[in-house]
Amino acid sequence: MPVNLAPLQAEKLLPVKGISLGIAEAGIKKPGRKDLLVMRLGEHARVAGVFTLNRFCAAPVTLCRQHLLSGQAIRALVVNTGNANAGTGEVGMAHARQTCAELARLLDCQEAQILPFSTGVILEPLPVEKILAGLPAAISNLKESNWFDAAHAIMTTDIQPKAASSQIVLGGKTVTITGIAKGSGMIHPNMATMLGYIATDAAIAPALLQSLVKHAANQSFNCITVDGDTSTNDSFMLIATGEAEAAEVTDADSPEFIALSRAVTDIARTLAQAIVRDGEGATKFMTIEVEGGKTQAECRQVAYAIARSPLVKTAFFASDPNLGRILAAIGYAGVADLDVSLLKLYLGDVLVAENGGRAANYQEKDGQRVMKEAEILVRVQLGRDEAHATVWTCDFSYDYVKINAEYRS
Repeated sequence: MPVNLAPLQAEKLLPVKGISLGIAEAGIKKPGRKDLLVMRLGEHARVAGVFTLNRFCAAPVTLCRQHLLSGQAIRALVVNTGNANAGTGEVGMAHARQTCAELARLLDCQEAQILPFSTGVILEPLPVEKILAGLPAAISNLKESNWFDAAHAIMTTDIQPKAASSQIVLGGKTVTITGIAKGSGMIHPNMATMLGYIATDAAIAPALLQSLVKHAANQSFNCITVDGDTSTNDSFMLIATGEAEAAEVTDADSPEFIALSRAVTDIARTLAQAIVRDGEGATKFMTIEVEGGKTQAECRQVAYAIARSPLVKTAFFASDPNLGRILAAIGYAGVADLDVSLLKLYLGDVLVAENGGRAANYQEKDGQRVMKEAEILVRVQLGRDEAHATVWTCDFSYDYVKINAEYRS
């Protein structure tokens, strides 16, 4: 079961003015499950996004990039699960375009005003006829309050849906932020290994919207890993509908933008951590903090070496304080001039290593006490400078192998 991830409550998800969501059961992979989502946007909405850097990116990712660059106002997003439409060549691109064209026809807009997204099995042809047949049902289901069902409709191997909402006050006016995400396995940056959608009814200048989605991704989805595998379909979209009564945010240094940036990033971080807590087969949620580096990039390099190590992750699953595995990961992280005599390693409140070796007062029973907890902090002090970074990950259990061995069955 997910690690300390409370069941999602529909009543806690706040509608966002200017966006409605519709769900359908298209039978893309299995019958009887929600697997198609349409998000229709109001006429004032603006959209920005960041995408996977995997060179084998999926057809919908390529098409999304093209449509965003076209300069046309985005009017709808469409998401299917059950098939990634990746590794499908020109046929996959044709299917993605066909989906956009049909939804544009149904919504009376242009094909370039539709953003398509897919998630599921790679290297399999997209059953586009099922998607096209399901679009009218999704459109007839459009509601501002459909966030709970939308969170379910984008799931693949997720055990629980992931969504969050908040409200802040900008210039005396209330602004709403709501987001959903999916992800459980094949989780590793860069960009942000999952699908994520955050919407706000604030009005944000286009240049600020793009900088905000990048900032939010770098503080959230680009700080997680489950298995070290970067997907072909990762997409994180930020939608600002402009339907709140608050004035447009145009200044990056203004209190309004700073407050909005903080709120959007908090939602993104909540969703990102939920993905790790629901990592395939996860039983432990680990926070890896690396401090005292020369640069943030260097600190992340060390944190990810620890977080994606199968030996470290299996030790945490077993609650086995075989903590030399962490030192080994730090050592091979690629910091060529690292002075290990300056390094300190903490497991929770326990000092494990210093001065290039085991701490004098460290006892294995103390390490095991910490490792039996469901949530564990690993803290590394590099002793080089003042940069720091945080990464979130989970353990590897028997179920991770089982889930991925049976993924296509």
